[in-house]
Amino acid sequence: MEKIVKSYRKIRFQDCDPFNHLNNSRYIDYFINAREDQLLENYNFNIFQLAEKQGLGWLIASNQIHYLKPALTMETVLIDSQLIQFTAKNLLVEMRMWDEGQTKLKAILWTNFIHLDLKSKRVINHADEFTKLFEQILLPVEQMSIEERRNYLIRQKMA
Repeated sequence: MEKIVKSYRKIRFQDCDPFNHLNNSRYIDYFINAREDQLLENYNFNIFQLAEKQGLGWLIASNQIHYLKPALTMETVLIDSQLIQFTAKNLLVEMRMWDEGQTKLKAILWTNFIHLDLKSKRVINHADEFTKLFEQILLPVEQMSIEERRNYLIRQKMA
């Protein structure tokens, strides 16, 4: 089972600022949309069906993002993601946006998700079936902060 999942996206005109750069607020949309598609395509994990049928979901508790190079109008970018940490109630996912050839890091995002019972609106523990999946796809990183991770990734691409 793949631990780092990837997909390509084209940067659209309506998502860009007057300088033809992807608007800062839209990066998160591109990341989250890519992750949703990657979960379905790679793990057959449909978060919308889960919400509808079982009343379960994950709410974004926090985002940490670093913008490194602009993504430009009509540019194809590669977005990859991986689960880097999880607890009984939380997931920490790292998502990276690269140029199409995966040589230039454009942005990195750490998103902390909390597991939620949508009916009661309460944070709950992950069911065993979720924990088993998370154990299979977990790929931790050694760096303890997004700043350290960003620097590490930049050094790796320069080497």
